[in-house]
This record gives sequence, structure tokens and C-alpha cells, in this order.
Amino acid sequence: MSFPKTFYRWRPHPWHGLDIGSKFPDVVNAYIEMTPFDSVKYEVDKATGYLRVDRPQLTSSMPPTLYGFVPRTYCGARVHALSPTSSKGDGDPLDICVITERPINRGEVILRARIIGGVQMVDGGEADDKIVAVLHEDRFWSHVNDIEQIPEALLDRLHHYFETYKLTPGGAAHVKVVEMYGLERAQEVLKAAAEDYDEMFGG
Repeated sequence: MSFPKTFYRWRPHPWHGLDIGSKFPDVVNAYIEMTPFDSVKYEVDKATGYLRVDRPQLTSSMPPTLYGFVPRTYCGARVHALSPTSSKGDGDPLDICVITERPINRGEVILRARIIGGVQMVDGGEADDKIVAVLHEDRFWSHVNDIEQIPEALLDRLHHYFETYKLTPGGAAHVKVVEMYGLERAQEVLKAAAEDYDEMFGG
């Protein structure tokens, strides 16, 4: 028996088996690992592709948006070159934060995200950028085309979350949010991460 091309006999790996999106770099596919309701840090297991518990959140801070990654991206030399205060890319897929008006309370879902900007973050010396997007075709955010149009309070939450989400009580986080940037820079980072992926794993 032959199967249609769209049929997967086995579950595709969300990093390598999903497509980056036909409208890249304006709209991308995003695999969501965490929601604003999660008090546990979930992360895709790179060997199996299943979602695993990485750790309980160390503080009371919870992600202010949906959080996951863009398939077929990799933070390597090209992403590092766009992050001058880092020593190298972190070797992970490119992270993405997705803003939506309607609450999505479960992870391990795929959605389309329209790019509006990003956060340049350095974690332990490594480039660890976070792309910022809105849920594609979310009418509430349809007027937003750049991160500057997002309410300042939400941007403050993103900044605070990423500077504290690895903080241990009484310890240091070794994480620095360098800056937030707009649409054009975010698309540049996305293209760099896609090229890094192709070099690392093949197109």
C-alpha cells in the first residue's frame, strides 16, 4: 500500500520535520512549547522530538506570551554575527514569542506567526535571540506591523521574564537582554538562522 505524500507513517520531529512556512520570513510556522499558564519549563527533546519537562520555573515569573521555536532554524555562526556581544550561537532552534488575544492554554501545537520584531538576548555568553510575532490572522492585533506598536507594559513583561527566568533565588542569572528590535532586523535574524540550519543539517 502506498501512502499520500502528506501522510507521516511516524510522527515528524517538530524541529526537523516541520516546514518553516511558505511565507517566510513574513509569516512562519511556530511549534509552541509553553503557554502563559505554565509554571513548568517545557522544552522539546532534541533526540525524540517529544516535549519534556526541563525544570520547574525557579521563580513566580511565567511566560507573558506563547513560547516555542521556528522549525528548521539554528543559532550558529550567522546568528552570532548579528549579536556582537555574544561569543557564539547557542546551537538551538530560534526561539519565538507569539502574542494572541484569544488564550491558548496548551503547548505542543503548531501555529502560523506573523513577525513583528525580536529580542536580542545573550545567555551565558551565547546568542539566544527571541523573535516576537503575533498570531497570524488574529484580528485584534491586525494593525500591528512592528514591535513599536506593542503596548509598553507587554514589552516590559517580556524584558523582565527573559532576564529573570533562569534566575535562582540568591544567585545570578547570567542572562542579558541587550535590546529589542523591529521587523527588518527580526527578518534578518530569521534568514541567518535558516541559513545556519541549512549549513548544519542540509537544506
